[in-house]
Amino acid sequence: MTIVKICGIKTLKDALAAIESGADYLGFNFYPKSVRFIEKSACAEITSTLKREYPQVKLVGVFVNSSVEEIKNILQTCHLDLAQLHGDETPETFAQLAPHAFRAFRGIPESNAGYERNEAPAMLIDAAVKGVYGGSGVTADWTAAAELAKKYPLLLAGGLTPENVADAVRQVQPWGVDVASGVESAPGGKDAGKMKAFVRAILDIRDSESA
Repeated sequence: MTIVKICGIKTLKDALAAIESGADYLGFNFYPKSVRFIEKSACAEITSTLKREYPQVKLVGVFVNSSVEEIKNILQTCHLDLAQLHGDETPETFAQLAPHAFRAFRGIPESNAGYERNEAPAMLIDAAVKGVYGGSGVTADWTAAAELAKKYPLLLAGGLTPENVADAVRQVQPWGVDVASGVESAPGGKDAGKMKAFVRAILDIRDSESA
């Protein structure tokens, strides 16, 4: 079963709707320039409830060029399981956060040297959009991502929607998919119907293959 991560959660209402839709992972964005940015205190309020009531759901913090100290503080304060490094973080930064971090690549990396991770997800592949650190709504290179997915448990992001996620999963065969703007009614505001449709599209693949 393809793992589903819904990213850019800003409210408890959206978090609960995402979980009800079938999300396995929830992402919280700590990049101040993002429309999906959430303050540490607001995130902690949400995640304290989630950890108590939905301990099976994995919680991820999304960071862009934050210091190791800040990332570690937020991970602890907000009860997060993993840090998604979505900026230009060095292998040294990655090493200091291992094993609780994975690297997000904007575009297809020539190598993941210095960012190796033995657990899933090994990495995230997003679209390469100049000056944009995720959430662009632009699709990634599925053909190249499919080659990487043969080697690594890959999390595919970039322009995924309820309408195209089934095609992405069939073509790339990723470990998981990551969606933000594709399930929103407005920038930063999640749409419960779109989240359900997104997960349903993935479930329909499994149902059709087992029929």
